[in-house]
Amino acid sequence: MEFIWLEVGNLLQSLQLFTSPSPTSAVYYTAMKCVDVRKSSHKTKWFIPWGVNSCERIGNLDEAKDKHIEADDIVFAVHIPPPQKEMSPWFQFMLYILQMDIAFKSNNQIKENAEVTLEVSLAYRDDPSSDWTTIAEATEIRKLKCVFGPSKTKENEGRYYDCEVLPFMEIGTVAHKYYLVNIRLPVNEKKGINVGIGEIKDLHLVGIHQNGGFTKVWFAMKTFLTPSIFIIMVWYWRRITMMTRAPVLLEKVIFALGISMTFINIPVEWFSIGFDWTWMLLFGDIRQGIFYAMLLSFWIIFCGEHMMDHTEQNHFSVYWKQVGPIAVGSFCLFVFDMCERGVQLKNPFYSIWATDVGTELAMAFIIVAGICLCLYFLFLCFMVFQVFRNISGKQSAIPAMTKSRRLHYEGLIFRFKFLMLITLACAAMTVIFFIVSQVTEGQWKWGGYTVQLNSAFFTGIYGMWNLYVFALMFLYAPSHKHYGDDHSNGDLGVNSAEDLQLTTTITHVDGPTEIYKLTRKEAQE
Repeated sequence: MEFIWLEVGNLLQSLQLFTSPSPTSAVYYTAMKCVDVRKSSHKTKWFIPWGVNSCERIGNLDEAKDKHIEADDIVFAVHIPPPQKEMSPWFQFMLYILQMDIAFKSNNQIKENAEVTLEVSLAYRDDPSSDWTTIAEATEIRKLKCVFGPSKTKENEGRYYDCEVLPFMEIGTVAHKYYLVNIRLPVNEKKGINVGIGEIKDLHLVGIHQNGGFTKVWFAMKTFLTPSIFIIMVWYWRRITMMTRAPVLLEKVIFALGISMTFINIPVEWFSIGFDWTWMLLFGDIRQGIFYAMLLSFWIIFCGEHMMDHTEQNHFSVYWKQVGPIAVGSFCLFVFDMCERGVQLKNPFYSIWATDVGTELAMAFIIVAGICLCLYFLFLCFMVFQVFRNISGKQSAIPAMTKSRRLHYEGLIFRFKFLMLITLACAAMTVIFFIVSQVTEGQWKWGGYTVQLNSAFFTGIYGMWNLYVFALMFLYAPSHKHYGDDHSNGDLGVNSAEDLQLTTTITHVDGPTEIYKLTRKEAQE
């Protein structure tokens, strides 16, 4: 079994390494500076940076001063994608960050805690000759965080500040071929709007989207794995319902884990190719959150049910102290996600990272979540150590058995220990994946847009979860084989007259699992 597991895992990693494209790509845009010559009706006009019906453009803001063009009449326009290209539903999402080129001027410096006000609008069309359709319009405020390295003297005028990038926009679907972004920087000295923000020279957008090739590989994996897990789950529960006893807690939790795995596997993303479903990112986060909560809870119960120092087992209430914090943490994760992606369903320009409080909360969430998961993993390691110690204490009775029984229990213990080690490895990789994915997504929004998960790592973790759940349901499905009276001769529940065979399953058809009999207090009676 362990050989097959390792070989399948290595094959999966190798295939993904050579066939799967990188998960995301970053595209760099520089906004064109358009002049609004229709002041009376500019709110209904879209400014196109190039192509047919393109706007009247200026090369730089110095030209605007020479032509006496006011700041309110300048519109920064970005066409997505670049010329001769089209966006595709296979890109799945679009995330954009804003970079400002701000020059130093002695008489127009960036004041402390400066904020820039943006009047932003987004439109789409699917034909180059059709009219633009509005998606969203909003007035957003972003806080500038800039530093100027050289001394602030006349000699250094014109040099650029080093400014942090600003979160700009996120859309959970790419249902149209062309998108248009218009940005205004209105100035109102009386209200202090866009005053003391330096001399803005250019605006740049960095667009991040999922690669179409990776999306196809991802969809293919989910389409293949969904029926595989569903079939083994149905077979597993059918085996349990055939027993004369009621299912034990561990069997119920394994079945619940299979349901959550099937839920996250269902390739509903196929519908995003034909429908403009902006809530797909939020729905994906909810599905993954449910699976995380179920997986973390399962590992606690899995180890706890195999520890012999619990007097009351097979009851979910025994684990409320461990499972409760997982449920609370998952709910907090849901609330945090709703605060950003829930609002973005109506306003794609909203970002929780746009304010100091929001940024601190988001950073605190990533840090606290990482620390809690690391502590969880250490606690899980302690529980596995306790299980191994309990099994070692029972192994002293094995040498006195007949050869057939000794072979059976030695094989059983070896497979169980291997499964526990696989559980620890799976838990470690899951913790690493969660932390890295959260940091990666955060870096997209606070500046490190070039950081991304390796596709082999991303799909490998997903395949590992499916293999692990598949193995659990296969190993813990009740066996059709009998090994005799549980209490004859008092030897770990096996009749000495039987010719035993090594089984591929761990459980028994009508009683507690044989691992239960080996690790729980029933083995002492």
